Amino acid sequence: MSHPETVVYLEHDGRVLLVDSDGHGPQLPVKGRHDVSPILRFPTLAEVSSQGIIFEQKMKIRIKFSDGEYWVIKGYPKIDWPSEWAWKDSIVSDNGVHPIAREAIYRSIHRLVSKVVIKNNQNEILMAKVNRGHFSGFWTLPGGYMDHDEHPTTGCVRETLEELGIAILLTDDAPVVTQRIFNDEGVSFVSFTYQSTWNGGLEDMKLLEEEISDAAWFSKDEALENAVSYFDSEAIKHHG
Repeated sequence: MSHPETVVYLEHDGRVLLVDSDGHGPQLPVKGRHDVSPILRFPTLAEVSSQGIIFEQKMKIRIKFSDGEYWVIKGYPKIDWPSEWAWKDSIVSDNGVHPIAREAIYRSIHRLVSKVVIKNNQNEILMAKVNRGHFSGFWTLPGGYMDHDEHPTTGCVRETLEELGIAILLTDDAPVVTQRIFNDEGVSFVSFTYQSTWNGGLEDMKLLEEEISDAAWFSKDEALENAVSYFDSEAIKHHG
């Protein structure tokens, strides 16, 4: 099945518009189907227009596969809730849906991060220098990706214990919640950053050496100067 260079990903409260290879829809996926060539896809702009659907464009996502580069226009349709469209969660496991659609839906799932601003009685902020990931070689706040079944308050405490070897208690301050899509791949990150007080010394820590190379206390201005993560900067401005 050949695939158009540009298609439209329309989603309304969990329902997604799929069409067949001739552009007819809506079509429904079959969960767990694996023995067919892709037969369903997102519609083109012309196919959306032919159904009389007006939509608000939210973003444009670039998807690169081995056979070429594709663009997916993400939009919100200005229609009543389309009960005849496909449930978003039923699409991913159907090999009868083109990988472009499945990849775009996968990217629409938020990546959740939980972090913490740890301060001592001198109002200094604890940061760690990481060895891997997006910010390898740079200073960041303790924390990381949340586990699937994990509350963000649990996630940052667990990550701090794993990375620095220290047990912390969070304050009652509300978290700084930030969201950002950083490039045209369209992946959305959401960060919850909490606050804690800890007055131990660096010698009391046990760094996870495969992930953390160093830890240090910084003033608020120094922490902001060292922070390379947008999420860290926003949290330090607020909690610091």
